[in-house]
Parts: sequence; structure tokens; C-alpha cells
Amino acid sequence: MLHCVIMAGGVGARFWPISRHLRPKQLLDLLGEGTLLEQTLARIEPLVPPDRRWIVTNREQMLMVREQMPSLAENRFILEPVGKNTAPAIGLTAVHLVKHDPDAVMVLLPADHRIRNVAAFRECLLAAVEQVAHSDVLATIGIEPSRPETGYGYIQVNHTEPPLSENIFWVKTFAEKPNLATARLFCECGEFVWNSGVFVWRADVILQQIAEFLPQWYAGLHEIAEVIGTEREAEVTRQVFASRKGISIDYAVMEHAPRVAVVRGTFDWSDVGSWDEIWRLTAQDERGNAKKGPVCVVDSSNSLVLAKERLIALVGVENLVVVDAGDAILICPRESSQQVRSVVDALHEAGQDVYL
Repeated sequence: MLHCVIMAGGVGARFWPISRHLRPKQLLDLLGEGTLLEQTLARIEPLVPPDRRWIVTNREQMLMVREQMPSLAENRFILEPVGKNTAPAIGLTAVHLVKHDPDAVMVLLPADHRIRNVAAFRECLLAAVEQVAHSDVLATIGIEPSRPETGYGYIQVNHTEPPLSENIFWVKTFAEKPNLATARLFCECGEFVWNSGVFVWRADVILQQIAEFLPQWYAGLHEIAEVIGTEREAEVTRQVFASRKGISIDYAVMEHAPRVAVVRGTFDWSDVGSWDEIWRLTAQDERGNAKKGPVCVVDSSNSLVLAKERLIALVGVENLVVVDAGDAILICPRESSQQVRSVVDALHEAGQDVYL
């Protein structure tokens, strides 16, 4: 059966100072459309019943999610004791799903994406589900690039092999976030799509791949599987996660697995990954300024300005991000907004966690 899993454990450090430890990105309404997690749940509601919807997060964020969405049952949460990147989180989810349903097909969705053409998105998901349901294929969704974006990873489509179906192709390689010149080449050659971070596969198949490429983690996941539903489950899970290094599923498995396919998606998609992206997605005035709250802009252009209560005035500037969170203000060039997470690291190192 089909199960939808939402990965909701991130902190959204690039959205400081609005995103905080107790108010993470996925629980924010950044665009006036509802929180990103609410939107993600709404997109999957017609695909699976509530007992096959899962959220992967930590205990603290589970409490915040349930406060915002009290209808979510506590037994639909899979809790990481500590964040170790996507591969361990996905492995933990897979062992729970196999225990629940040995034939489970997993659709894995980040909790913080924005998708406009939901019907086309669902068509891509269901095409991938049909492909993997009775095979050992690992599938992902790639987005047709609309611009040479340096903030996304890329997937190269293998056009030398026959496609699996009209819109599903074998993957040739994965590429990390490129510089601008390389991103332009990727777009011009027509062989690359953006890596959406959406995955579809059988739960037992991804565990086989983890056993192949992450044997230490697989051994730990097997220990967890043995105690699921017992009083030792939380303790064993903590021990396994504490004793192993974190790694992403892309590095650990997807770049090495022999049978990886990509569904080419043409729907309007964003990973909402930076303040620059918020500027891009927000209505702008005739000078390209996106504004919210008490803002005065004079002879300034192409800036994002989010005021809280006090007035923010811009004079003679361009391409800025200015965000007031009440107790902290961020000011940076839009082109540097991917680096905002370094502020979070610096504040932590300085012992100023009160602002985190």
C-alpha cells in the first residue's frame, strides 16, 4: 500500500530571524498561504487515508506540530532522537513502515516546499508509485529548470537509455549546487533537472540499498526494528543515532544505487530555500520591491523588506533583504541570503542562543 511520509525535522536556519528553534520554517506562513507543512499535508490528502500519513520529526517539534494541527494522531509521528541528515531519518522511517506494512511504498516529501499546480504534482507522484510498486527502482522527481539556479542541486537525465515510460527516465548522475556558469550550461544542454528532494520507493528496497551502502547504519536500524513497539524502542533508537555519523540520502545511496529513475515534473515548484526566493515569490511594486508591514521605500529597488511593528525606511539602495523579527533584524544582500545560516552558527558559538 501507498504511504506518504513528510520530513519535518528541519530548523530553517536560512530564514533567521523569523525561523527559530521553537518556531521552525515549516510551521511559518511565509507567503500568506498557510504554513508550509499545512500546504504539504493538503497536497497528499486525496492520495492516502490518515492512517497512512506519517511525519518524521523530533519530539519537541512534534509538540509544536500537534499544537498547530491537533487532528494529527500521535502514533503517526516517527521521532528522531537527534538530527543526522536524511539517510538515517529515511532508514528509521522505512523500518517502521515495513513493520506496519511489509509491502509499503513510500512517498517522501519535504515539509517546506511550495507547489502551485497540485494536480500535475500528484500525477508525477502516482506515475512514480506505479513504476516502483513491483520493482527495485528508486525514483525521484526532477523539476524542469526555469532559470540557471545556483541554490538547487541538479540531476542529469540519461537520454542514451530507453525511458521507463513517457515521462520517467534513468538517472545518469547527480550534481551538487553549481556556480552560475555551470548552472547556465546545465539549463542550455537540456539534460538536467532540479533535484526536488522528493523520493518514491518500496520501503524494503530502500533498506536493501542502505544495507549495501551504509552497512553500519543498517545494522543499527535492524536493532531498532527488533524493539519497535516495546519499552526499549526509544532507548535503542537514541543509542543507534548517537553512535553513528549523519549523511544525506543523496550522498549515501542515490549517487551509487544502480537503478535510479527520475520523473520530469513541469509544475511550478520551489523549495522556499532562502529570503531571495521569498522575494521572487512575493508580489512586487513597480521597482521590484516586495514589502510587508510599515515600510517606506525611496529611490530603492529589487529588495525584500519585512517589517513587524516599527517602520523600516530604505533610501537609495537595491537588492537587499531586510527582515525585522522584533528582537532581531537581518540585513544582507539578496545574493547572500543562502549564507544567513552562518549567522545562526555564529550566534550559537557566541553563546547567544536566546536569539535562536
